[in-house]
Amino acid sequence: MTVPGFTVSAFILLLHVNFVANYPSGKVTKSCHGMIPEHGHSPQSHPAHNISVSQMTFRPGEQIKVTLSGPPFKGFLLEARDAENLSGPPVGSFTLIDSHVSQLLTCEDVQGSAVSHRSPSKKTEIKVYWDAPSSAPNHITFLATVVEKYKIYWVKIPGPVISQPNVLPFTTPAATAAPVPTGPSVSHLTRSFNASDCGKKKFCIRSPLNCDPEKELACVFLSFTRDDQSVMVEMSGPSKGYLSLAFSHDRWMGDDDAYMCILEDQIVHIQPSRLTGRSHPIMDSGDPLEDMAWRLADGVMQCSFRRNITLPGVKNRFDLNASYYIFVADGAAADGRIHKHSQQPLITYEKYNVTGDPKNIGGSRSLLLLKVHGALMFVAWMTTVSVGVLIARFFKPVWSKALFGDAAWFQVHRTLMLTTSALTFIAFLLPFIYRGGWNWHAGYHPYLGFIVMVLAVLQLLLAAFRPPLHDPRRKMFNWTHWSMGTAARIIAVAAMFLGMDLPGLNLPGPWKTYAMIGFVAWHVGTEIILEIHAYRLSRKVEILDDDRIQILQSFTAAEAEGYVFKKVVLAIYVCGNLTFLTMFLSAINRL
Repeated sequence: MTVPGFTVSAFILLLHVNFVANYPSGKVTKSCHGMIPEHGHSPQSHPAHNISVSQMTFRPGEQIKVTLSGPPFKGFLLEARDAENLSGPPVGSFTLIDSHVSQLLTCEDVQGSAVSHRSPSKKTEIKVYWDAPSSAPNHITFLATVVEKYKIYWVKIPGPVISQPNVLPFTTPAATAAPVPTGPSVSHLTRSFNASDCGKKKFCIRSPLNCDPEKELACVFLSFTRDDQSVMVEMSGPSKGYLSLAFSHDRWMGDDDAYMCILEDQIVHIQPSRLTGRSHPIMDSGDPLEDMAWRLADGVMQCSFRRNITLPGVKNRFDLNASYYIFVADGAAADGRIHKHSQQPLITYEKYNVTGDPKNIGGSRSLLLLKVHGALMFVAWMTTVSVGVLIARFFKPVWSKALFGDAAWFQVHRTLMLTTSALTFIAFLLPFIYRGGWNWHAGYHPYLGFIVMVLAVLQLLLAAFRPPLHDPRRKMFNWTHWSMGTAARIIAVAAMFLGMDLPGLNLPGPWKTYAMIGFVAWHVGTEIILEIHAYRLSRKVEILDDDRIQILQSFTAAEAEGYVFKKVVLAIYVCGNLTFLTMFLSAINRL
């Protein structure tokens, strides 16, 4: 799926495969037919749970009580099948006894034809009624898939066979023992990867660019080395749960070929997976992978594997002779279950063929559109609006001379505010271009941004209808203009605080919060200093000793006397403001 413009994959690798074990709500309709949780682990071979029924015979229209019991389990899927055709569709429907722990599912367009868990809470017994249909086959058996935890589950546990009266007894077909599959061997790496052959024999992706995983713990490293008809993949980076890479046709999540290294019980499991749409990864069999190895040291996870460049007989694996965008992500994992990555994935700037000429490239954790969005908002609401407010509040008497038909202070103020509105409007559009619509997963940030945009537009409209200086409505205009502007500034700062932590930008380190607090303190402190200075000048008096008469200086003259002081304060403020702005813009540029 291709998204126009500079879109970037959310590449959200969560624990939530499309089957039983990963649906805590029990909505497992997609697994009705196979009843298999496809998340890379093999099912247990000896059932620990039991299915019992209230009677061994049934007639169409009767209700049979079915009980699933055993050691504590979190999830389950229960169905009735034709005992002579276990691969056929579910038969009949169920009626719940306790709707707090179980729920009905619609399988094969038959409402209530299966039962599943309602929540992941532990349970030891489930009781339901099975309603025999009018067209029921002669023999019915019940099958259950039971999930104890992510890696421990049983598939199609058989229950007793119940039969209609006056039919031939059910005979179990002779079973042929299936060979137990053995997975590919996995070894332990004895030494760290290194970057010495990057650009020579290896196609390397590194962040920071030119880092060496052998020397730098924070180095995110991915390399591809072609060997005839196969390619050796090495992946390294700081991680407490998993590392993953994916090949994608575009910079958006969906229909991607992914590979994951997942930490479980101090062992790293290496598995291929697939991404369908903006859903969660589905683990596949590790059969296409060879020479798998891993290493854990000093908080750094390293894993390697080999796969053939072309895998014509394997579904969901891409032909590595073509060019793709390449993603590298990391995140937490528990009991083999992966969770959402803590930061935006590292993504190459363009498509590359990893089996072609060796290269040494980097990537970015933030899309250009989102970088520009953040940069424009910082410029608008840290610099242009802040300076414009100070000019309007404190420099009216000082810069009162006409400039192109209006007072100089007003021309400067208007220019800065128009710039703020223009930058805000452009920045406001960019996330819509990126997402193709409203972002429902960004918390309060987009809502606050929308309010700021509305207030900025209203300020422009209000300013366009500003009444003359001595008009009776001027006082109301001044208060309305000040109130809306102040509200917009406060909300904009709140939006910037929230936006810095969003995955699309996610400025690194705690310094960003302290820097934003420092900027707010810097601006408020400057306003307080200028307010105190203006107040003192307005109250300055001249005492005539001869008649003790107190004469108040005019406000305009007092302001003129303080011009040098105000100019110095403004110059210092602008320098500090630009310093804060440069810090944020530099951080955005490094993403």
